[in-house]
Amino acid sequence: MDCLTLKKSNCKNCYKCIRHCPVKSIRFSGNQAYIIGNECIMCGQCFVVCPQDAKQIVDETEKVKVLLQSDDPVIVSLAPSFIANYEGVGIESMRKALKKLGFFDAEETAIGATIVKKEYEHMINEENRDIIITSCCHSVNLLIQKYFPAELPYLADVLSPMQAHCRDIKRRYPDAKTVFIGPCVAKKDEAQYYEGIVDAVLTFDELTAWLKAENIELESNTSEKDENSRARFFPTTGGILKTFIEENPHYTYLAIDGTENCIAALRDIENGNIHRCVIEMSACVGSCIGGPVMEKFHRSPIKDYAAVARSAGEKDFAVAQPDPIELRKIFTAIGRKNPQPSEEEIREALRQMGKTKPSDELNCGSCGYDTCREKAIAICQGKAEISMCLPYLKDKAENFSDTIVRNTPNGLIVLNEKLEVQQINRAALKILNLRLASDILGDQVVRVMEPGDFVSVLSKGSAIHNKRVYLAEYEKYVDETIVMITNTGCLYVSCAMSQRKKHSAKRRKASAVRPLKLPTASSISR
Repeated sequence: MDCLTLKKSNCKNCYKCIRHCPVKSIRFSGNQAYIIGNECIMCGQCFVVCPQDAKQIVDETEKVKVLLQSDDPVIVSLAPSFIANYEGVGIESMRKALKKLGFFDAEETAIGATIVKKEYEHMINEENRDIIITSCCHSVNLLIQKYFPAELPYLADVLSPMQAHCRDIKRRYPDAKTVFIGPCVAKKDEAQYYEGIVDAVLTFDELTAWLKAENIELESNTSEKDENSRARFFPTTGGILKTFIEENPHYTYLAIDGTENCIAALRDIENGNIHRCVIEMSACVGSCIGGPVMEKFHRSPIKDYAAVARSAGEKDFAVAQPDPIELRKIFTAIGRKNPQPSEEEIREALRQMGKTKPSDELNCGSCGYDTCREKAIAICQGKAEISMCLPYLKDKAENFSDTIVRNTPNGLIVLNEKLEVQQINRAALKILNLRLASDILGDQVVRVMEPGDFVSVLSKGSAIHNKRVYLAEYEKYVDETIVMITNTGCLYVSCAMSQRKKHSAKRRKASAVRPLKLPTASSISR
């Protein structure tokens, strides 16, 4: 599984990838994210959402250039979503540009889609299956193989359009090498797993970079129209079903996009709630025109659908339909290696996260997992770390700082920009002769201290350190430090009561104190 890689230096430990991963196939260790190959379904969402571009699709451009250096013809199978990615550019313009790069020819993958949809129609009308799930989306295939193996009998055992087209090209050109170009990272994995059909896969982004490097511009040609191109609808939600000549009245036809929706449908099938259905499943919302490369670099679903719809004809491509046996594809279950932890292990992981009772389980999702229990299971499986729990870290930091604040001999007061007391410790209560913190919290500090120094720090922004101050009302000397907490508008006051009162016979120097760092502003209401 080397189609997606990680740039470790770019990973900032934000957990955005795990939050968006529909199957949680990402492991965190040493503040870095790692993709778990045997669990990943290659949907590319981690690539799409990563704010630091730490997830990268492996570029096969150099591999294709090596193929071009051979004497064998190299032919492109171009995904029909190209019309959405390259606005106003038709197949002839794409063919012309690709030939400049050295390709022998370029054809539309929609030709293979026509072959596949004809086989689907044969399967629906002749084989009397209960449920048929389309097998065009490799991510959906992996989802079923890894997470819903019991539903494999319902997955149409038919080649994908990419595979059907590339096999058809090699039938017509026995020495040819085939290169698929599209918006999908999963197709790279599919080409690697099923060897001998597709020799390399490029994304639209890789092709664009290559064209730019060679100073080749795509010519706009919006006048191209081929009525025999109904299968160009394939990359849209419901597009496969749209290409069927007629519907079988004994089946219900459904189009489902988005991995979460596919998972929900598969659970319904698993529970026996669905029968006699033909289900088109796409992992990406919007199907292939919402693929990871399309979504990351130019997401425009309505405009993209309209572009595909304008290019699609009313009739099928003229194809030589192979024997059904030649189109068969064997799907096997792919086992995952993570064992389910025992209940005792889960409870221990929850305890380490500070979740000792159900009310402690906030299920906030900040770690990327929907529930604290799921996070605990991931910890037991070595996929997650305890430190990924934001409430746990917050409580830990607050407990640590609160312990220091409560036990320091220094009097500590926190004010907001209105000079209202937000926090006060026991030492400060003693200095100011207050019984309870509630006696002053929320009130102006002027009630208990002269506000002049605080106003000065607020207006000038410069701190006061170890200033000798006499509190006449309390007959006490203190060394006063006032510091503005950066970007919060709060003030921090450190006071220490001296051993000498106003009427003492012997004067002593008030003890100096070092300012103590308070808890972060997030733990202090303003």
